[in-house]
Amino acid sequence: MAINVKRAYEKPSTKDGARVLVDRLWPRGIKKSEARIQAWLRDLAPSDALRRWFHEKDLLEFFPEFRKRYLHELSRPAAASALDDLYGLARNHSTVTLVYASKNAQQNNATVLRDLLNGMRKPPTSSGPARAAATGRNRARMPKS
Repeated sequence: MAINVKRAYEKPSTKDGARVLVDRLWPRGIKKSEARIQAWLRDLAPSDALRRWFHEKDLLEFFPEFRKRYLHELSRPAAASALDDLYGLARNHSTVTLVYASKNAQQNNATVLRDLLNGMRKPPTSSGPARAAATGRNRARMPKS
């Protein structure tokens, strides 16, 4: 399985495979009909507070801290569910392209997700498919009040 990252403003290609938008907002000036987005996983985007914090800092110096905070945010229930959806897309397609709008092609949330999918970074212990499945089992066991 190949995981690529591509800026939303680059022309879609047949080599992109399943195109997944991983930003909270739709990229400005891009028509939905021309974007060829298969899935839009808004909940995988960094929180507004984290995004603003990162853009106020020197990117090179603060990217490791951004990555750490972003991976922690992926443990939240909505993000963990969206991450499970992304793992499913990756399992079912030979190529997945994570689409983002950031001007920085090297340091953004899509590159963190790509590394996560490629196994370069372990997923947070409280997110991902195993955690989502465990959460579902735990809810089933909880007594109703």
